[in-house]
Amino acid sequence: MLKRTLAILATLMVLFPVVAGGAKDSKTESSLEKIKASGKIILGTSADYPPYEFHALVDGKDTIVGFDIELAKEIAKDLGVELEIKDMSFDGLLAALVSGNVDMVISGMTPTEERRQNVDFSDIYYQAVHGAVIRVADEAKYGADAASLKDVVIGAQRGAIQVGIAKEQIKGVTGAALDENHPQIKELGALPDLIMEVKNNKIEAVIAELPVADAYVKRNPDLVLASYSFLDNEGGSAVAVKKNSADLVAAINATIARLVAEDKINQFVGEANLLADSQ
Repeated sequence: MLKRTLAILATLMVLFPVVAGGAKDSKTESSLEKIKASGKIILGTSADYPPYEFHALVDGKDTIVGFDIELAKEIAKDLGVELEIKDMSFDGLLAALVSGNVDMVISGMTPTEERRQNVDFSDIYYQAVHGAVIRVADEAKYGADAASLKDVVIGAQRGAIQVGIAKEQIKGVTGAALDENHPQIKELGALPDLIMEVKNNKIEAVIAELPVADAYVKRNPDLVLASYSFLDNEGGSAVAVKKNSADLVAAINATIARLVAEDKINQFVGEANLLADSQ
């Protein structure tokens, strides 16, 4: 009997740390708790998209600025943490978010249903309209009617909502074909590269959000905005965070609601446009 009792006790001693350890690990920190514990929130953005996010000389130093960055600063302030910015290609942002390399993505990103399968989104903080950047020399050819771009090569930033707009609203693509590459839509990761493609007569137009398109046109006198525009049927820009981060989404939504009530978003957009114009 004693031997049996000792055997049971030995078994319990082996099992107990496992059980206790399991109980300790059962409560995992939420995204918000991890951010507050670290004392910083890491923003992923693609800083080639003025006035949303772009590089500018501020007091002689290269700095990432824009109205998305101002939003990120306000979120960090409300959470009581520091803001760290990671600049990367737009089409790599969500992968960085899913892998944990960044805590949130703010980059003029539209919360499409496809993206919602992998990440969570905040409320919409800005509603966008899109335009076409064309050469001044081709304004008579492509400037008056979007149908003029139907049979020519145009560009859009890879991974961005403008690719879908170009396919659906210009090329007339529908259904399953929207998920396929289009031979007359050139997709590049960086918007400045697409602008150079237009300037060098490699493509005929670039589709971009109007404030962004306007910023590039003002910097390039050989380019102009077409007279037509495209609505964003997906619903504007939102902040992306890791899946199942309800507490972080709620905190970000509280900041967005405050900024909207104070009319700060429009102020940030205006200030970012002025800064982009001055560069």
